[in-house]
Amino acid sequence: MASETPLLPDAPSLFDGAPCGLVVTQEDGTILQANLTFSSWVGISQPDLGGRRFQDLLTVGGRIFHQTHWAPLMRMQGSVAEVKLDLIHHDKRIISMLLNGVRREHATGAFYELALFCTTDRDQYERELLKARKAAEELLAEKMAAEAALINTQKKLNEAHEKAQRRAVFAEQMVAIVSHDLKNPLTAIKMASEILARTEQRSKETKLLGHISSSADRAHRMIAELLDFALVRVGRGITVSFSIDDLHRVAAQSAAELQVAFPQARLVHTTIGSGTVRLDVDRVQQIIGNLVANSVAYGDLHQPITITSQVGNGTASISVHNAGPEIPASLKAAVFEPMTRGTSQSSDVRSVGLGLFIVREIAKAHGGEVSVNSSVEDGTTFTAQFPTS
Repeated sequence: MASETPLLPDAPSLFDGAPCGLVVTQEDGTILQANLTFSSWVGISQPDLGGRRFQDLLTVGGRIFHQTHWAPLMRMQGSVAEVKLDLIHHDKRIISMLLNGVRREHATGAFYELALFCTTDRDQYERELLKARKAAEELLAEKMAAEAALINTQKKLNEAHEKAQRRAVFAEQMVAIVSHDLKNPLTAIKMASEILARTEQRSKETKLLGHISSSADRAHRMIAELLDFALVRVGRGITVSFSIDDLHRVAAQSAAELQVAFPQARLVHTTIGSGTVRLDVDRVQQIIGNLVANSVAYGDLHQPITITSQVGNGTASISVHNAGPEIPASLKAAVFEPMTRGTSQSSDVRSVGLGLFIVREIAKAHGGEVSVNSSVEDGTTFTAQFPTS
């Protein structure tokens, strides 16, 4: 005996109890019928839904999307699929739904049949996917960071190795410098002393004593620069001892002493502003001495060398200008580097190429910096600038 077909619920029950929201509207969105599922989802009774416009249940963004996108699509192509919309619950909560809709023509007019699905579970699933993706991205970022740290460590090891090699080369350079550059002034001292011991002519004695003094000063200057250079290269930096003093007084004193040391040059000291400065007097005088020596070595001695001390607006500076030839552009970028000279020609006042390097390091020890401007028209000006306090 054939089994009997089970009785199905009647059509109204199927409509009301469907596992999705079902809504029938007119073309203008007026709700003609809504099932119980949709009514419970939005918290509005079925009688109260009747006569409302469907788009009035949407958020502002949903209404704009309805007006500009899915309503025109319904009219033109007769259907839409999986349109995500935000509806406003009766208690003002936002409910996200997916909408499928078709436009059907009937004798009494055109109607929209809408099926809506809550996306709560789907949204949760998407959030879980996003969470898993974020976790994977974080793991990838950690891996990349670990690789970057490894590369950085390797780079530092390579730099340390290169620095050790440079220090070894530096030690060799120091031996060569001491054996070559210090040999000549010390030889001059020895020869002049021997000749002085055998002569009784006063004029010769005076001249030879001048040679002795000049050579000794030059040797002392080179040795001091080498010691400062060695301190910088081993990482200790230039040592400074600060005090409060008048920069103009310090510069004037240096100018007077340097005029005696370089009688072949004419030194002019100018001042701008006033006020005391926190500085190391000896080191600032060393800046002035090195810059003046550089100007005497490379400048036009037919023109004055101008030393300018300036104080104002929390900044102090020492500038030394000479009317000598322009510094070549190829050399200007490296002029403050050690072992750099403006020319290969010899001079009694030139040292081992450390003077400007020492100037830069002293300025840095004062929290400042150095600069150079050089042109055919204006000559060359070196400036060391640092804060007053």
